[in-house]
Amino acid sequence: MISREPTLERIATAQSLLLTPFGLTESHLSRALAEITAHKVDDADLYFQYTRSEGWSLEEGIVKTGSFSIDQGVGVRAVSGERTAFAYSDDISEASLLDAARTVRSIAQAGQNKRAKVVARKIAKSRSLYNPADPLASLSSTAKVKLLGKVEKLGRAKDPRIVQVMAGLASEYDVVLVARADGTLAADVRPLVRLSVTVIAEQNGRRETGSSGGGGRFGFAYFSDEQIETYVNEAVASALTNLEARPAPAGEMTVVLGPGWPGVLLHEAVGHGLEGDFCRKGSSAFSGRIGQRVAAKGVTVLDDGTIPDRRGSLNVDDEGCASQKNVLIEDGILKGYIQDSMNARLMGVKPTGNGRRESYAHIPMPRMTNTYMLGGNKDPQEIVASIKKGLYATNFGGGQVDITSGKFVFSASEAFWVENGQIQYPVKGATIVGSGPESLKKVTLIGNDMRLDSGVGVCGKEGQSVPVGVGQPTLRIDGLTVGGTA
Repeated sequence: MISREPTLERIATAQSLLLTPFGLTESHLSRALAEITAHKVDDADLYFQYTRSEGWSLEEGIVKTGSFSIDQGVGVRAVSGERTAFAYSDDISEASLLDAARTVRSIAQAGQNKRAKVVARKIAKSRSLYNPADPLASLSSTAKVKLLGKVEKLGRAKDPRIVQVMAGLASEYDVVLVARADGTLAADVRPLVRLSVTVIAEQNGRRETGSSGGGGRFGFAYFSDEQIETYVNEAVASALTNLEARPAPAGEMTVVLGPGWPGVLLHEAVGHGLEGDFCRKGSSAFSGRIGQRVAAKGVTVLDDGTIPDRRGSLNVDDEGCASQKNVLIEDGILKGYIQDSMNARLMGVKPTGNGRRESYAHIPMPRMTNTYMLGGNKDPQEIVASIKKGLYATNFGGGQVDITSGKFVFSASEAFWVENGQIQYPVKGATIVGSGPESLKKVTLIGNDMRLDSGVGVCGKEGQSVPVGVGQPTLRIDGLTVGGTA
């Protein structure tokens, strides 16, 4: 058997799902783009998408819900200057395509191009970061229900104080095809799975929760017995720790952040401020600061969409650009922003492979992929031992950030009070308040234990959600404000 080059294989898969069943060919796409470029526009693209998704959830010892859906459609976009015209339809047909093309071209005046340009087809560069197999088919429905039952049984067996176990299993098979006005044709076939575990522990009338889970761009075979037990152990340990938690002290203090998922603070407090649309408009605290020191020495932050099998990774972004490994901050110096094609053009730089959209019904914008800080040379235990009085936060819940000021508020879902280098007791109700740009300058110790999260991140921006990854090593930040309940 002769196999095709992976990029061509993905294009063939996308065409078989998104063009052929509807009587469309590449010539129809060219005609639609020619309709748009008959008017003077700076850019135009067609974004076809087919998504098959499934979800199962267990509660109170039984699988209570199961869902399955198929969605497909096309988004048509024209860009002129800073203006975007966009139309979408769940009817994939030549008539709908041409109607949408004629609608969006109204963003520019007619007659500026007497004749639409004829452009040669070119295949976009891309990566091969994950197996394009359909994850929904990698495990039978019976086996999926059995997997959730295993989670429930394991959780309850860990400790008699565990009174409730909840688990969810989600999968998605996403196929996209992008055709651009410059002749570029790109496609991606994106698998995605996730297992989530939440337990409730009860002791002396007090109830606390603990959560864990993970996933990525692969099939359900990833969730081996060992991996499932790891998730269950983490959730149970968190719930039992929280049973012993005391009210958190408040005030300005040293805060040490654990590795992995606590990188969500970096994502929110710093990452969003480095997105090109905010920076171009001058609404970010990082606007116009390329080449300046924005963080302490030793702080290097990357956004990398090229890590194999990761939740935030992409072979190509949603504009057909190959994903990249982008250095945003290097040794404390701001090096660049996260860019989609429109903002890159307006800022006179190249796209960075970060044009992302939730679906065919949404416009692309600059979004993070896997955003993380590189590790340093300090032993994590030494970093915790360096705290005279302060907080050691190992897990986070929700948070929010003001892009313009960079100020953030985050709640710690698992944290410990430390005195004289010794962990004293777990605390609850701790919120961390600060400014992203200022916090980066207050990083004093960086651990050698950089870790990415387990594959659970979802990022929201302007009403759109996309899967992302975060990560960081253990960090010591001096002078953060902690809002507590003590």
